[in-house]
Amino acid sequence: MDRGAFARFLRMSGLTHLDSQGHAHMVDVGGKAETARIAIARGSIRMTPATLAAIREGDAPKGDVLAAARIAGIMAAKKTGDLIPLCHPLALDAVAVDFAFVADGVEVTATASLTGRTGVEMEALTAVSIALLTIYDMAKALDKGMVIEQVRLIEKRGGKSGTWRADEGRADEGRQGQA
Repeated sequence: MDRGAFARFLRMSGLTHLDSQGHAHMVDVGGKAETARIAIARGSIRMTPATLAAIREGDAPKGDVLAAARIAGIMAAKKTGDLIPLCHPLALDAVAVDFAFVADGVEVTATASLTGRTGVEMEALTAVSIALLTIYDMAKALDKGMVIEQVRLIEKRGGKSGTWRADEGRADEGRQGQA
């Protein structure tokens, strides 16, 4: 594909993080209106029944697994712009990281919000990912075979595209109780 054809492809593709030459660049959001924006992400970690019991009862060798994971998730959301190339650093209004015990593990849900010019989906996804990795780290002495899975965006609200929701039936399968 010659350069001209490539430039036309980029314009038609809607790839916002590539310029007309195909080079990566940060999207200019300066002209966008500030709106309230919220994103909710979710993921889970499967583990053995003994590991799950230790986390539930607060008996893991490294201490309170969920407290550490909550703090790690919140800190990660605040650092998303430093971790993901071309992601805008954002002044978040709030980040919440919540846990639910499910049949074979723990489900993590993160909600990030702000009033701004760009969405907070990456911040919510980063919070979930790092919270899950922290659970793994805190409990790996008990179970090295834990599996992190199903990290995904569940909902986003605000901005030009409005509200988007994932298939909630699939996202909530297996959910039992809040931690």
